[in-house]
Amino acid sequence: MSGKERLAIFPSRGAQMLMKARLKGAQKGHSLLKKKADALQMRFRTILGKIIETKTLMGEVMKEAAFSLAEAKFATGDFNQVVLQNVTKAQIKVRTKKDNVAGVTLPVFESYQDGTDTYELAGLARGGQQLAKLKKNYQSAIKLLVELASLQTSFVTLDDVIKLTNRRVNAIEHVIIPRIERTLAYIISELDELEREEFYRLKKIQDKKRIARKKAEAKDAELKKAALETGMDIPVVNNMLDEGDEDLLF
Repeated sequence: MSGKERLAIFPSRGAQMLMKARLKGAQKGHSLLKKKADALQMRFRTILGKIIETKTLMGEVMKEAAFSLAEAKFATGDFNQVVLQNVTKAQIKVRTKKDNVAGVTLPVFESYQDGTDTYELAGLARGGQQLAKLKKNYQSAIKLLVELASLQTSFVTLDDVIKLTNRRVNAIEHVIIPRIERTLAYIISELDELEREEFYRLKKIQDKKRIARKKAEAKDAELKKAALETGMDIPVVNNMLDEGDEDLLF
């Protein structure tokens, strides 16, 4: 296992607990980001459907507005100068609100009418009905344009956030989590190897003590045998290798 496939960390019990905590956090973050991406995808598809519907309706409304403009010009003549002289400020204005979707702030545009109609007397002599119809149709067109602008802005914003979220989900799923898992597997294998080495070392120490004890017992037996043959008393000497207890292997 190369160093690029895992994190550079010293194998120990503390490192193993740390890697387990990091793995759990990465899996939890992956789950939350996946849920966020799913919620954004649902809202994205909903907005896409509304955009298609609004654009289809927009064609009909603009066609009706253009036709009513032709009717008004035919009935009243050129009224552009009258409108330009009477209009001093915008009657339909746009205000911005915010919508929150899974932690993502989306701008929402809303049109509203401010003040009264400053050129309501236009067409009083003739063509008043056509002018009223013209104003109504273009007001509907403006409202649809504002709604479409709001949907388009939310669409682009969600598209960018979804791409970013999916990249994060893929990075956690295919890079971070596998790297942590490989690091954890490396730590476990190293700790198991250390345990086997420790067990082997204790086993060798116990074997050496057993051999030394047998040699000491054999030497004592020879001394006792020699003493019995010569009739001499041999003082009892404690074996320095005998610690009085057996080594325990875990």
